[in-house]
Amino acid sequence: MPDTLTSNLTLRGAHLVGSVNLSTARDTLRTVATRLGAHARRIPDGEVGERFHWILFQGSRFEAVDGLARVGDEPVVVAGFDVRPHVLDGSVPAAELRFGPLGYAEAARESYADFVALRAGGVIAPGTRFQVCLPSPLAAVTTFVAPADRAAVHPVYEAALVRELDEILAAVPAEDLAVQVDLATEFAFVEGANLGGGAARAWFDRGADGAAGGEDVLEGCVRRAARFAAHVPAGVELGFHLCYGDVAEKHFVEPADTAHVVAMANALVAALPRPVTWVHLPVPIDRDDAAYVAPLAGLAIGEDTELYLGLLHHEDGVEGAWRRLAAAEQVLGGRAVGVATECGFGRGPSERTADLLDLHVAVLERAA
Repeated sequence: MPDTLTSNLTLRGAHLVGSVNLSTARDTLRTVATRLGAHARRIPDGEVGERFHWILFQGSRFEAVDGLARVGDEPVVVAGFDVRPHVLDGSVPAAELRFGPLGYAEAARESYADFVALRAGGVIAPGTRFQVCLPSPLAAVTTFVAPADRAAVHPVYEAALVRELDEILAAVPAEDLAVQVDLATEFAFVEGANLGGGAARAWFDRGADGAAGGEDVLEGCVRRAARFAAHVPAGVELGFHLCYGDVAEKHFVEPADTAHVVAMANALVAALPRPVTWVHLPVPIDRDDAAYVAPLAGLAIGEDTELYLGLLHHEDGVEGAWRRLAAAEQVLGGRAVGVATECGFGRGPSERTADLLDLHVAVLERAA
């Protein structure tokens, strides 16, 4: 095992996907700033409270909308949340549905106050950004709306999420803010993953049958994600977390290689009228082979867009990360990359949190 990388590949820092298993936003911000220091350009609030299981808390927001009704009489509970889908009940036209607050803006306002206080106290370094993580609108609509009504509900929920984003933009100065858009459900559609009930298929996917008016599934996912992300103004940093799921620390399907995340990253950067600050993509624990990373040769996101590889795994630590980096450098050559875990680690054991944060530093310092 070499002590240094064998080409010009350099490491540029650490990225936290969002979810961190600490009790409060203030504790998360303080702990990350203390343990990662200058290695982290931006710090999330850990997605504490009701956000701990990504979008599952959004079910109650759908349930509160007049015109939507839950399917089934008995709750289907996952991690304490009712995940039954909703249907249009006919009492309100889809275009007239009205969502209330979704919770993202309120959480950001509260966490940013902690961020400012810690920065004023010298805990958070000047120039560090406050990171807000938002799902694509497609994610919650897919989870909480029955298939036949997703096309009708999506634009209304998207508008509600844009309102949340606008409130965040009003509360956090542009020079302090970084917004990450999480894309996970999109890859379930691209891969045709079985999430229960057969292969996942988007309502806009023309698929093998060439449905009239349909779209290529990846292009359709990109178009919708980019439309939402374009609301982030140029003065605010914008990044994407490309994800294959994290339920019980497992992907919904194991990617064969990086081809789909590369295609998604390239298309997002091309579709947006503003710069993309970073892209994060996963590297599974058992993929330290050249075949997995080979499609990275086609990455066309530009050197100005930071690339973070989610190759840190608690099971094999620095040595495992080094093996995966060694594979990546054969393709990426002199490109600077950053390190991260595959997904957030807020749903893992809390006693693992400090060690995972320290793992980021250990890998970066080994390359120094």
